[in-house]
Amino acid sequence: MSKVPIRVRLTLGFAAAMAVVLTAVGLFVYRRVAGELLRTVDQALAGQAREETRSGSVDADTGGGRTLVQLFGSAGQVRRSHPTSLRPLVDRQVVAEALAGRRVWLDKELPQRSGEWRVLATLAPSRTGVVVVARSLESREESLDHLRHELLIFLPLALLAASLGGYALAAGALRPVELLRRRAEAVHPGEEPSRLPVPPAGDEVSRLARTLNEMLARLQAAVEHERRFVADASHELRTPLALLRTELDLALRRPRTRDELEDALRSAAHETERLSRLADDLLLIARADQGPLPIRAEVVAAGDLLADAARRFANRASSLGRELRVEETALHVDADPLRVGQALANLIDNALTHGEGTVVLRAEEHGGFVELHVSDAGSGFPREFRDRAFDRFSRADEARSGGGSGLGLSIVELIADAHGGAVGLSDSRAGGADVWISLPGAVAPPPSTAEPARLAGPPATRV
Repeated sequence: MSKVPIRVRLTLGFAAAMAVVLTAVGLFVYRRVAGELLRTVDQALAGQAREETRSGSVDADTGGGRTLVQLFGSAGQVRRSHPTSLRPLVDRQVVAEALAGRRVWLDKELPQRSGEWRVLATLAPSRTGVVVVARSLESREESLDHLRHELLIFLPLALLAASLGGYALAAGALRPVELLRRRAEAVHPGEEPSRLPVPPAGDEVSRLARTLNEMLARLQAAVEHERRFVADASHELRTPLALLRTELDLALRRPRTRDELEDALRSAAHETERLSRLADDLLLIARADQGPLPIRAEVVAAGDLLADAARRFANRASSLGRELRVEETALHVDADPLRVGQALANLIDNALTHGEGTVVLRAEEHGGFVELHVSDAGSGFPREFRDRAFDRFSRADEARSGGGSGLGLSIVELIADAHGGAVGLSDSRAGGADVWISLPGAVAPPPSTAEPARLAGPPATRV
């Protein structure tokens, strides 16, 4: 049944319901007409019984076979009969019941008479006898027979007409759905987004059309996002590859001195490292697109995370003449140290590459979450860039100098989402950029089980 088209299923259901309704109506009409016809016969018999007892005669058709009359005495014998050759219409028991003052109605077949007859036995006005009147039900049966034939013809025709009408209604109701299907079938990736027609009725089909339009908009946005991602990734990969190939071609074009070869290899190594970092970032983002990043959360001191991240960039900061300062904190987080270290490395790398002055690392607690801040004293983020700062391949080159793939902050956001946290940015206290990752806070473990603190020294550690 599930393979049958919806309009056919709707029509079959409607036809079944109409069959039940028409059958019930036919039975009701038949029984009502049969009852009315019998009531008409009973009224005629009652009138004829009164006429017989009053005047001793009945209607003109009494002897013609349609109405029979008999008068019984108190002993149950037949005193008068019309026609005279008529056998007793009722037995003595019925006569006794009528003499007791009851009206007795019978449906029976009479000897020497065809068909079924309606019989009435009632007490005569003189109370000395019983009047029995019988009338043939042949005309009633003929009327009911005609009615049955008409119902057997009319009801199937009515059912057929109703089924055809139901099919037309179902087809009309599903026509907007079919139109939506055809329009949706014509939508292909890469084409200009087109909206499906929304019926003006405001019914279920209209809501379906609006939902499909919203879904198509989301799909189109996802396709555009994926297209931009592939294009940006290709562009980012092309640049270091071209530089690497150029350096190698120049090194092999003619004999070089040792110093020239070392410079070429050093430049090639730098571009190779850049390619490696970019490939790692792209793999991380691709894994995040397939599902949440796997993390191994544990209770770890926020100060240890900040100090470890600062220690990794100590040499680079020193070569740039910059200062890294870690503010001491007793806060703890429930997080994956490797993933959080990766996020802090991206934030510190951005601060050293695009910022100026001292880079400050600190932790703050807000509503059960711990924020790990990395701030600098540079020019900060431009206002128009902040809404898309965590988008992939987004850069504020007009405000900051230096290279980069534009994936660092987006990776920080992925790591924060994997922990159930968040990211944010604002202006730092020194006027530069302040970027942070928010992680679930944790209670510090007992001193006997806590790991030795990796960060020691005065309240503020400078690297």
